Amino acid sequence: MSDQREAVRAILECIFRDIFDDEEIQLRYDMSADDIEGWDSLMHITIIVSVEKRFGIRASAAEVGHLENVGAFIDLIIDRTGDRLNEYI
Repeated sequence: MSDQREAVRAILECIFRDIFDDEEIQLRYDMSADDIEGWDSLMHITIIVSVEKRFGIRASAAEVGHLENVGAFIDLIIDRTGDRLNEYI
């Protein structure tokens, strides 16, 4: 597992904990909306917007719609930030 993936996962975990007001959330790469209570469509939008702001990226509705789990979300973030990722982690 790459250090970059783990760094992004840790940042996402902080974002999720803030959004869901739950310091106990521990993100795994295979997690999806089914695994976190309260992760509905409104929360999903909130997560996407927060991540876009944090990492300075934009994701299309199609890209977001194809995300199956946290790991895929992390891969999208890494792909979108490219060489700039180290600026954000």
